[in-house]
Amino acid sequence: MKDIDALLDEQGLKWGELTFGDICLLAEKSGRSPGEMAILEASRTSKLTESQVGQAIWQEFSHNLSALNKGLEADGASFLFGRMASELSRPGVPPLTGAPLLEKSVKYTFATQVGNHCVGLRPCAGTGDSCSLTGLAQALKEQVEDMELVNRALASMLKIAVLYRVAKTTTGCNLEGFGAGAAAAAAAFSEIFGCTPSQTERAVVLAISPTIGVPCTPRVMVPGLCATHIGGAVMIGWLSAYVSRHSNLPVNVPVDLMFAMAAAVHPVSAQQVVPVVIKYMEPFFKINQQVETFISEQVKIDDEKRRLQTTAQGLLEARAIAAKANSIIKPFGEAVVGGSSQAVGSPANAARIAHALAKGKISKIVIELYPELFARRAINIPAILMSGVYGAATDDARLYLEVIDKVKKDGVEVEILEAQEHQLQKVSLTASAGNSMVAALNRGGGRLVLSEAAPSLEEAVQAARRLGVVLVDG
Repeated sequence: MKDIDALLDEQGLKWGELTFGDICLLAEKSGRSPGEMAILEASRTSKLTESQVGQAIWQEFSHNLSALNKGLEADGASFLFGRMASELSRPGVPPLTGAPLLEKSVKYTFATQVGNHCVGLRPCAGTGDSCSLTGLAQALKEQVEDMELVNRALASMLKIAVLYRVAKTTTGCNLEGFGAGAAAAAAAFSEIFGCTPSQTERAVVLAISPTIGVPCTPRVMVPGLCATHIGGAVMIGWLSAYVSRHSNLPVNVPVDLMFAMAAAVHPVSAQQVVPVVIKYMEPFFKINQQVETFISEQVKIDDEKRRLQTTAQGLLEARAIAAKANSIIKPFGEAVVGGSSQAVGSPANAARIAHALAKGKISKIVIELYPELFARRAINIPAILMSGVYGAATDDARLYLEVIDKVKKDGVEVEILEAQEHQLQKVSLTASAGNSMVAALNRGGGRLVLSEAAPSLEEAVQAARRLGVVLVDG
Protein backbone atom coordinates (compact mmCIF):
# COMPACT_ATOMS: atom_id res chain seq x y z
CA MET A 1 0.00 0.00 0.00
CA LYS A 2 1.17 3.49 -0.77
CA ASP A 3 2.13 5.54 2.31
CA ILE A 4 -1.15 7.16 3.27
CA ASP A 5 0.32 10.37 4.68
CA ALA A 6 2.35 10.93 1.53
CA LEU A 7 -0.78 10.28 -0.49
CA LEU A 8 -2.70 12.80 1.60
CA ASP A 9 0.00 15.45 1.03
CA GLU A 10 0.06 14.64 -2.67
CA GLN A 11 -3.68 15.34 -2.89
CA GLY A 12 -3.48 18.46 -0.72
CA LEU A 13 -5.81 16.96 1.91
CA LYS A 14 -5.90 17.04 5.70
CA TRP A 15 -7.00 14.51 8.29
CA GLY A 16 -10.26 15.58 9.88
CA GLU A 17 -11.35 17.58 6.82
CA LEU A 18 -12.00 14.78 4.35
CA THR A 19 -15.18 14.68 2.28
CA PHE A 20 -16.72 11.35 1.40
CA GLY A 21 -15.33 11.80 -2.10
CA ASP A 22 -11.87 12.23 -0.56
CA ILE A 23 -12.41 9.07 1.47
CA CYS A 24 -13.27 7.10 -1.68
CA LEU A 25 -10.36 8.60 -3.65
CA LEU A 26 -7.81 7.80 -0.94
CA ALA A 27 -9.26 4.33 -0.50
CA GLU A 28 -8.95 3.67 -4.23
CA LYS A 29 -5.37 4.92 -4.41
CA SER A 30 -4.20 3.16 -1.24
CA GLY A 31 -5.90 -0.19 -1.78
CA ARG A 32 -8.25 0.23 1.16
CA SER A 33 -12.02 0.28 1.51
CA PRO A 34 -13.92 3.49 2.34
CA GLY A 35 -14.69 2.04 5.76
CA GLU A 36 -11.01 1.42 6.44
CA MET A 37 -10.23 5.00 5.39
CA ALA A 38 -12.94 6.39 7.65
CA ILE A 39 -11.54 4.44 10.60
CA LEU A 40 -8.02 5.59 9.77
CA GLU A 41 -9.11 9.24 9.65
CA ALA A 42 -10.83 8.90 13.03
CA SER A 43 -7.72 7.21 14.42
CA ARG A 44 -5.41 9.97 13.23
CA THR A 45 -7.60 12.78 14.58
CA SER A 46 -8.49 11.14 17.93
CA LYS A 47 -5.12 9.48 18.67
CA LEU A 48 -6.99 6.21 19.22
CA THR A 49 -5.90 2.92 17.69
CA GLU A 50 -8.11 1.62 14.91
CA SER A 51 -9.43 -1.04 17.28
CA GLN A 52 -10.28 1.64 19.83
CA VAL A 53 -12.13 3.61 17.16
CA GLY A 54 -14.42 0.62 16.66
CA GLN A 55 -15.04 0.40 20.41
CA ALA A 56 -15.76 4.14 20.58
CA ILE A 57 -18.34 3.82 17.80
CA TRP A 58 -20.26 1.17 19.71
CA GLN A 59 -20.13 3.24 22.89
CA GLU A 60 -21.76 6.10 20.97
CA PHE A 61 -24.66 3.82 20.08
CA SER A 62 -25.30 2.73 23.68
CA HIS A 63 -28.32 4.94 24.45
CA ASN A 64 -29.88 4.60 21.01
CA LEU A 65 -29.63 0.82 21.14
CA SER A 66 -31.49 0.86 24.44
CA ALA A 67 -34.20 2.89 22.71
CA LEU A 68 -34.31 0.28 19.94
CA ASN A 69 -34.83 -2.48 22.51
CA LYS A 70 -37.58 -0.46 24.17
CA GLY A 71 -39.32 -0.14 20.81
CA LEU A 72 -39.33 -3.91 20.39
CA GLU A 73 -40.95 -4.55 23.73
CA ALA A 74 -44.65 -5.33 23.87
CA ASP A 75 -45.29 -2.16 25.86
CA GLY A 76 -43.09 -0.04 23.60
CA ALA A 77 -45.56 2.38 22.10
CA SER A 78 -45.22 5.62 20.14
CA PHE A 79 -47.84 8.35 19.93
CA LEU A 80 -47.18 8.43 16.16
CA PHE A 81 -46.14 4.84 15.36
CA GLY A 82 -48.21 2.87 17.83
CA ARG A 83 -46.66 -0.55 18.47
CA MET A 84 -45.67 -1.21 14.87
CA ALA A 85 -42.16 -2.51 15.69
CA SER A 86 -43.36 -5.24 18.02
CA GLU A 87 -46.32 -5.97 15.73
CA LEU A 88 -44.01 -6.54 12.75
CA SER A 89 -41.90 -8.87 14.88
CA ARG A 90 -44.77 -11.17 15.88
CA PRO A 91 -44.62 -14.84 14.89
CA GLY A 92 -46.44 -15.44 11.63
CA VAL A 93 -45.79 -12.02 10.11
CA PRO A 94 -44.41 -12.76 6.62
CA PRO A 95 -40.93 -11.50 5.70
CA LEU A 96 -40.63 -8.13 4.04
CA THR A 97 -37.87 -9.00 1.57
CA GLY A 98 -36.39 -12.42 2.24
CA ALA A 99 -32.97 -10.82 2.86
CA PRO A 100 -32.38 -11.18 6.63
CA LEU A 101 -29.93 -8.27 6.89
CA LEU A 102 -32.27 -5.86 5.12
CA GLU A 103 -35.26 -7.30 6.99
CA LYS A 104 -33.73 -6.62 10.38
CA SER A 105 -32.31 -3.25 9.34
CA VAL A 106 -35.77 -1.96 8.46
CA LYS A 107 -37.55 -3.45 11.47
CA TYR A 108 -34.89 -2.23 13.88
CA THR A 109 -35.10 1.22 12.30
CA PHE A 110 -38.82 1.23 13.09
CA ALA A 111 -38.14 -0.04 16.60
CA THR A 112 -35.68 2.78 17.20
CA GLN A 113 -38.28 5.36 16.18
CA VAL A 114 -40.81 3.84 18.56
CA GLY A 115 -38.14 3.89 21.26
CA ASN A 116 -37.38 7.49 20.36
CA HIS A 117 -40.91 8.41 21.38
CA CYS A 118 -40.49 6.46 24.63
CA VAL A 119 -37.02 7.38 25.91
CA GLY A 120 -35.59 9.74 23.28
CA LEU A 121 -32.57 9.41 21.00
CA ARG A 122 -29.17 10.99 20.65
CA PRO A 123 -29.52 12.86 17.33
CA CYS A 124 -27.02 13.00 14.48
CA ALA A 125 -28.38 15.29 11.76
CA GLY A 126 -31.57 14.73 13.74
CA THR A 127 -33.35 11.87 15.42
CA GLY A 128 -34.67 10.60 12.08
CA ASP A 129 -31.30 9.46 10.75
CA SER A 130 -30.37 8.17 14.20
CA CYS A 131 -33.19 5.65 13.73
CA SER A 132 -31.71 4.13 10.59
CA LEU A 133 -28.12 4.40 11.85
CA THR A 134 -29.06 2.51 15.01
CA GLY A 135 -31.23 -0.03 13.21
CA LEU A 136 -28.41 -0.77 10.78
CA ALA A 137 -25.85 -1.10 13.56
CA GLN A 138 -27.91 -3.69 15.43
CA ALA A 139 -28.80 -5.61 12.27
CA LEU A 140 -25.17 -5.73 11.14
CA LYS A 141 -24.06 -6.93 14.57
CA GLU A 142 -26.55 -9.79 14.49
CA GLN A 143 -26.22 -10.83 10.84
CA VAL A 144 -22.55 -10.35 9.95
CA GLU A 145 -20.05 -12.57 11.77
CA ASP A 146 -16.94 -10.56 10.88
CA MET A 147 -16.98 -7.73 13.42
CA GLU A 148 -14.08 -5.96 11.74
CA LEU A 149 -16.20 -5.79 8.59
CA VAL A 150 -19.15 -4.54 10.65
CA ASN A 151 -17.01 -1.80 12.15
CA ARG A 152 -15.81 -0.75 8.70
CA ALA A 153 -19.41 -0.60 7.50
CA LEU A 154 -20.39 1.52 10.51
CA ALA A 155 -17.40 3.82 9.97
CA SER A 156 -18.32 4.43 6.34
CA MET A 157 -21.95 4.96 7.34
CA LEU A 158 -21.07 7.40 10.10
CA LYS A 159 -18.70 9.37 7.88
CA ILE A 160 -21.72 10.18 5.72
CA ALA A 161 -23.81 10.89 8.82
CA VAL A 162 -21.47 13.44 10.37
CA LEU A 163 -21.35 15.37 7.08
CA TYR A 164 -25.14 15.53 7.00
CA ARG A 165 -25.12 16.69 10.63
CA VAL A 166 -23.22 19.81 9.57
CA ALA A 167 -25.25 20.40 6.40
CA LYS A 168 -28.66 20.21 8.07
CA THR A 169 -29.49 23.78 9.03
CA THR A 170 -33.29 23.83 9.02
CA THR A 171 -36.34 21.61 8.75
CA GLY A 172 -36.36 18.79 6.23
CA CYS A 173 -36.11 15.02 6.03
CA ASN A 174 -34.00 15.47 2.89
CA LEU A 175 -30.93 15.92 5.10
CA GLU A 176 -32.09 13.74 7.98
CA GLY A 177 -34.14 10.55 8.23
CA PHE A 178 -34.67 10.12 4.50
CA GLY A 179 -31.65 11.79 2.91
CA ALA A 180 -28.93 11.09 5.47
CA GLY A 181 -30.49 7.70 6.18
CA ALA A 182 -30.43 6.59 2.56
CA ALA A 183 -26.89 7.82 1.85
CA ALA A 184 -25.50 6.34 5.07
CA ALA A 185 -27.24 3.02 4.45
CA ALA A 186 -25.79 2.90 0.94
CA ALA A 187 -22.29 3.42 2.34
CA ALA A 188 -22.78 0.68 4.96
CA PHE A 189 -24.25 -1.88 2.58
CA SER A 190 -21.57 -1.12 -0.02
CA GLU A 191 -18.92 -2.07 2.52
CA ILE A 192 -20.77 -5.29 3.35
CA PHE A 193 -21.28 -6.17 -0.32
CA GLY A 194 -17.57 -5.72 -1.06
CA CYS A 195 -18.00 -2.74 -3.37
CA THR A 196 -14.90 -1.00 -4.66
CA PRO A 197 -14.45 2.62 -3.56
CA SER A 198 -15.76 3.86 -6.92
CA GLN A 199 -18.77 1.56 -6.63
CA THR A 200 -19.40 2.87 -3.12
CA GLU A 201 -19.28 6.45 -4.35
CA ARG A 202 -21.73 5.59 -7.10
CA ALA A 203 -24.07 3.89 -4.61
CA VAL A 204 -24.15 6.93 -2.34
CA VAL A 205 -24.87 9.23 -5.29
CA LEU A 206 -27.77 6.97 -6.31
CA ALA A 207 -29.10 6.97 -2.76
CA ILE A 208 -28.97 10.75 -2.40
CA SER A 209 -30.75 11.43 -5.69
CA PRO A 210 -34.38 10.57 -4.78
CA THR A 211 -34.16 12.28 -1.40
CA ILE A 212 -33.19 15.79 -2.51
CA GLY A 213 -35.65 18.46 -1.41
CA VAL A 214 -38.08 16.06 0.28
CA PRO A 215 -39.69 17.74 3.31
CA CYS A 216 -40.78 15.86 6.37
CA THR A 217 -40.80 17.79 9.61
CA PRO A 218 -44.46 18.90 9.37
CA ARG A 219 -45.41 15.32 8.62
CA VAL A 220 -43.67 13.89 11.67
CA MET A 221 -46.55 15.36 13.64
CA VAL A 222 -49.02 13.33 11.57
CA PRO A 223 -49.44 9.71 12.69
CA GLY A 224 -47.59 7.10 10.67
CA LEU A 225 -46.24 9.07 7.72
CA CYS A 226 -42.61 9.07 8.81
CA ALA A 227 -42.43 5.25 8.65
CA THR A 228 -41.91 5.05 4.91
CA HIS A 229 -39.29 7.81 5.09
CA ILE A 230 -36.99 6.13 7.56
CA GLY A 231 -37.77 2.58 6.42
CA GLY A 232 -37.59 3.61 2.79
CA ALA A 233 -34.19 5.21 3.38
CA VAL A 234 -32.75 1.85 4.41
CA MET A 235 -34.29 0.13 1.39
CA ILE A 236 -33.03 2.83 -0.99
CA GLY A 237 -29.55 2.39 0.49
CA TRP A 238 -29.72 -1.37 -0.11
CA LEU A 239 -30.99 -0.93 -3.67
CA SER A 240 -28.30 1.65 -4.46
CA ALA A 241 -25.48 -0.55 -3.15
CA TYR A 242 -26.89 -3.64 -4.89
CA VAL A 243 -27.21 -1.91 -8.28
CA SER A 244 -23.77 -0.36 -7.98
CA ARG A 245 -22.13 -3.65 -6.98
CA HIS A 246 -23.73 -5.84 -9.63
CA SER A 247 -24.15 -3.58 -12.68
CA ASN A 248 -22.27 -0.99 -14.66
CA LEU A 249 -25.03 1.61 -14.41
CA PRO A 250 -23.40 4.82 -15.67
CA VAL A 251 -23.32 7.50 -12.96
CA ASN A 252 -21.04 10.47 -13.67
CA VAL A 253 -21.90 12.85 -10.81
CA PRO A 254 -19.20 13.02 -8.09
CA VAL A 255 -20.53 12.24 -4.63
CA ASP A 256 -19.32 15.52 -3.16
CA LEU A 257 -21.16 17.52 -5.82
CA MET A 258 -24.33 15.51 -5.25
CA PHE A 259 -24.06 16.11 -1.51
CA ALA A 260 -23.38 19.82 -2.03
CA MET A 261 -26.49 20.08 -4.20
CA ALA A 262 -28.59 18.32 -1.56
CA ALA A 263 -27.30 20.77 1.06
CA ALA A 264 -28.06 23.75 -1.20
CA VAL A 265 -31.61 22.58 -1.94
CA HIS A 266 -32.27 21.87 1.74
CA PRO A 267 -33.06 25.47 2.83
CA VAL A 268 -35.00 26.13 -0.38
CA SER A 269 -37.27 23.20 0.40
CA ALA A 270 -37.78 24.53 3.92
CA GLN A 271 -38.76 27.95 2.59
CA GLN A 272 -40.85 26.92 -0.41
CA VAL A 273 -42.15 23.37 0.02
CA VAL A 274 -42.66 23.06 3.77
CA PRO A 275 -45.26 25.87 4.00
CA VAL A 276 -47.41 24.03 1.44
CA VAL A 277 -47.03 20.77 3.35
CA ILE A 278 -48.03 22.49 6.58
CA LYS A 279 -51.11 23.96 4.91
CA TYR A 280 -52.41 20.49 4.04
CA MET A 281 -51.07 18.49 6.99
CA GLU A 282 -51.44 20.76 10.02
CA PRO A 283 -55.09 19.83 10.60
CA PHE A 284 -53.95 16.23 11.07
CA PHE A 285 -51.15 16.90 13.56
CA LYS A 286 -51.28 14.62 16.57
CA ILE A 287 -52.83 16.38 19.57
CA ASN A 288 -51.67 16.01 23.16
CA GLN A 289 -54.87 16.29 25.17
CA GLN A 290 -53.02 17.36 28.31
CA VAL A 291 -51.42 20.26 26.45
CA GLU A 292 -54.81 21.15 24.96
CA THR A 293 -56.14 21.92 28.45
CA PHE A 294 -54.09 25.12 28.26
CA ILE A 295 -55.54 26.15 24.87
CA SER A 296 -58.60 28.37 24.58
CA GLU A 297 -61.85 26.96 23.25
CA GLN A 298 -61.88 29.51 20.45
CA VAL A 299 -58.50 28.33 19.17
CA LYS A 300 -59.79 24.75 19.22
CA ILE A 301 -62.91 25.81 17.29
CA ASP A 302 -60.77 27.63 14.73
CA ASP A 303 -58.47 24.59 14.38
CA GLU A 304 -61.42 22.29 13.74
CA LYS A 305 -62.90 24.72 11.22
CA ARG A 306 -59.55 24.90 9.37
CA ARG A 307 -59.27 21.11 9.39
CA LEU A 308 -62.70 20.75 7.79
CA GLN A 309 -61.95 23.46 5.22
CA THR A 310 -58.60 21.91 4.30
CA THR A 311 -60.15 18.47 3.90
CA ALA A 312 -62.97 19.82 1.74
CA GLN A 313 -60.60 21.85 -0.43
CA GLY A 314 -58.24 18.92 -0.87
CA LEU A 315 -61.14 16.74 -1.95
CA LEU A 316 -62.23 19.32 -4.52
CA GLU A 317 -58.69 19.50 -5.91
CA ALA A 318 -58.40 15.71 -6.09
CA ARG A 319 -61.75 15.44 -7.88
CA ALA A 320 -60.76 18.15 -10.36
CA ILE A 321 -57.74 16.06 -11.27
CA ALA A 322 -59.80 12.88 -11.46
CA ALA A 323 -62.21 14.55 -13.87
CA LYS A 324 -59.36 15.04 -16.36
CA ALA A 325 -57.86 11.56 -16.01
CA ASN A 326 -57.91 8.96 -18.77
CA SER A 327 -59.66 5.63 -18.41
CA ILE A 328 -57.47 2.84 -17.05
CA ILE A 329 -57.76 1.17 -20.48
CA LYS A 330 -55.96 4.17 -22.02
CA PRO A 331 -53.30 5.11 -19.44
CA PHE A 332 -50.34 5.83 -21.72
CA GLY A 333 -49.41 8.55 -24.18
CA GLU A 334 -47.55 8.02 -27.44
CA ALA A 335 -44.08 6.49 -27.20
CA VAL A 336 -41.25 9.00 -26.83
CA VAL A 337 -37.62 8.35 -27.71
CA GLY A 338 -34.94 10.17 -25.76
CA GLY A 339 -35.89 9.07 -22.28
CA SER A 340 -38.28 11.75 -21.03
CA SER A 341 -41.86 12.61 -21.98
CA GLN A 342 -41.48 15.99 -20.27
CA ALA A 343 -38.05 17.03 -21.53
CA VAL A 344 -38.35 15.43 -24.97
CA GLY A 345 -41.96 14.52 -25.76
CA SER A 346 -43.57 17.86 -24.93
CA PRO A 347 -41.19 20.12 -26.93
CA ALA A 348 -41.13 17.61 -29.79
CA ASN A 349 -44.92 17.74 -29.96
CA ALA A 350 -44.77 21.53 -30.10
CA ALA A 351 -42.40 21.10 -33.04
CA ARG A 352 -44.80 18.64 -34.71
CA ILE A 353 -47.56 21.23 -34.56
CA ALA A 354 -45.23 23.88 -35.99
CA HIS A 355 -44.34 21.52 -38.85
CA ALA A 356 -48.03 20.93 -39.60
CA LEU A 357 -48.58 24.72 -39.83
CA ALA A 358 -45.59 25.43 -42.10
CA LYS A 359 -45.94 25.33 -45.88
CA GLY A 360 -43.29 24.25 -48.35
CA LYS A 361 -39.67 23.29 -47.79
CA ILE A 362 -38.23 24.16 -44.40
CA SER A 363 -34.90 25.97 -44.49
CA LYS A 364 -34.48 27.14 -40.90
CA ILE A 365 -35.61 26.17 -37.40
CA VAL A 366 -35.26 28.33 -34.30
CA ILE A 367 -35.66 26.48 -30.99
CA GLU A 368 -36.16 28.39 -27.74
CA LEU A 369 -36.19 26.43 -24.49
CA TYR A 370 -36.52 27.52 -20.87
CA PRO A 371 -33.43 26.82 -18.72
CA GLU A 372 -34.30 23.29 -17.58
CA LEU A 373 -35.03 22.10 -21.10
CA PHE A 374 -32.06 24.02 -22.49
CA ALA A 375 -29.81 22.20 -20.00
CA ARG A 376 -31.26 18.89 -21.25
CA ARG A 377 -30.71 19.74 -24.93
CA ALA A 378 -28.60 16.63 -25.49
CA ILE A 379 -31.78 14.56 -25.44
CA ASN A 380 -34.47 16.94 -26.68
CA ILE A 381 -32.87 18.72 -29.64
CA PRO A 382 -32.73 15.60 -31.86
CA ALA A 383 -36.43 15.00 -31.21
CA ILE A 384 -37.38 18.63 -31.83
CA LEU A 385 -35.40 18.64 -35.08
CA MET A 386 -36.93 15.43 -36.41
CA SER A 387 -40.44 16.57 -35.47
CA GLY A 388 -40.09 20.19 -36.56
CA VAL A 389 -38.14 19.81 -39.77
CA TYR A 390 -39.44 16.43 -40.93
CA GLY A 391 -42.74 16.06 -39.07
CA ALA A 392 -41.67 12.80 -37.45
CA ALA A 393 -43.64 11.27 -34.60
CA THR A 394 -42.04 11.14 -31.17
CA ASP A 395 -41.37 7.39 -31.45
CA ASP A 396 -39.12 7.50 -34.54
CA ALA A 397 -36.05 5.95 -32.95
CA ARG A 398 -34.06 5.65 -36.18
CA LEU A 399 -34.48 9.29 -37.24
CA TYR A 400 -33.74 10.42 -33.69
CA LEU A 401 -30.25 8.95 -34.05
CA GLU A 402 -29.70 10.22 -37.59
CA VAL A 403 -31.36 13.62 -37.62
CA ILE A 404 -28.35 15.78 -36.69
CA ASP A 405 -26.44 14.54 -39.73
CA LYS A 406 -29.57 14.77 -41.88
CA VAL A 407 -30.34 18.45 -41.18
CA LYS A 408 -26.70 19.32 -41.90
CA LYS A 409 -26.80 17.37 -45.15
CA ASP A 410 -30.09 19.02 -46.15
CA GLY A 411 -28.70 22.49 -45.43
CA VAL A 412 -31.26 23.36 -42.76
CA GLU A 413 -30.14 26.25 -40.57
CA VAL A 414 -30.50 25.48 -36.85
CA GLU A 415 -30.56 28.10 -34.08
CA ILE A 416 -30.92 27.07 -30.43
CA LEU A 417 -31.61 29.70 -27.77
CA GLU A 418 -32.15 29.70 -24.01
CA ALA A 419 -35.43 31.33 -23.02
CA GLN A 420 -36.11 32.81 -19.60
CA GLU A 421 -39.87 32.37 -19.43
CA HIS A 422 -40.64 29.42 -17.15
CA GLN A 423 -41.65 26.25 -19.04
CA LEU A 424 -41.49 27.95 -22.46
CA GLN A 425 -40.77 25.81 -25.49
CA LYS A 426 -40.97 27.71 -28.76
CA VAL A 427 -40.34 26.45 -32.29
CA SER A 428 -40.20 28.82 -35.28
CA LEU A 429 -39.89 27.48 -38.82
CA THR A 430 -38.90 29.32 -41.99
CA ALA A 431 -40.46 27.61 -45.00
CA SER A 432 -40.66 28.37 -48.73
CA ALA A 433 -44.46 28.84 -48.89
CA GLY A 434 -45.37 29.87 -45.36
CA ASN A 435 -43.60 30.24 -42.01
CA SER A 436 -44.94 28.95 -38.70
CA MET A 437 -44.39 29.36 -34.98
CA VAL A 438 -45.64 27.52 -31.93
CA ALA A 439 -45.05 28.74 -28.37
CA ALA A 440 -46.18 26.37 -25.65
CA LEU A 441 -45.70 25.62 -21.97
CA ASN A 442 -44.06 22.35 -21.09
CA ARG A 443 -46.02 19.54 -19.42
CA GLY A 444 -45.19 15.93 -18.58
CA GLY A 445 -46.48 12.96 -20.52
CA GLY A 446 -45.72 14.64 -23.86
CA ARG A 447 -48.52 17.15 -23.24
CA LEU A 448 -48.39 20.93 -23.59
CA VAL A 449 -50.26 24.19 -23.11
CA LEU A 450 -50.57 26.18 -26.34
CA SER A 451 -49.99 29.88 -25.72
CA GLU A 452 -49.17 31.41 -29.13
CA ALA A 453 -49.03 30.22 -32.71
CA ALA A 454 -48.69 31.45 -36.28
CA PRO A 455 -50.47 31.57 -38.63
CA SER A 456 -53.05 31.29 -35.80
CA LEU A 457 -53.75 29.66 -32.47
CA GLU A 458 -56.96 28.16 -33.84
CA GLU A 459 -55.08 26.38 -36.64
CA ALA A 460 -52.53 25.12 -34.10
CA VAL A 461 -55.31 23.60 -31.96
CA GLN A 462 -56.76 21.89 -35.03
CA ALA A 463 -53.33 20.57 -36.02
CA ALA A 464 -52.79 19.20 -32.52
CA ARG A 465 -56.08 17.32 -32.70
CA ARG A 466 -55.16 15.80 -36.07
CA LEU A 467 -51.79 14.73 -34.76
CA GLY A 468 -53.17 13.36 -31.48
CA VAL A 469 -51.12 15.79 -29.40
CA VAL A 470 -52.71 16.21 -25.98
CA LEU A 471 -53.36 19.84 -25.04
CA VAL A 472 -54.05 20.85 -21.44
CA ASP A 473 -55.39 24.00 -19.84
CA GLY A 474 -52.83 25.75 -17.68
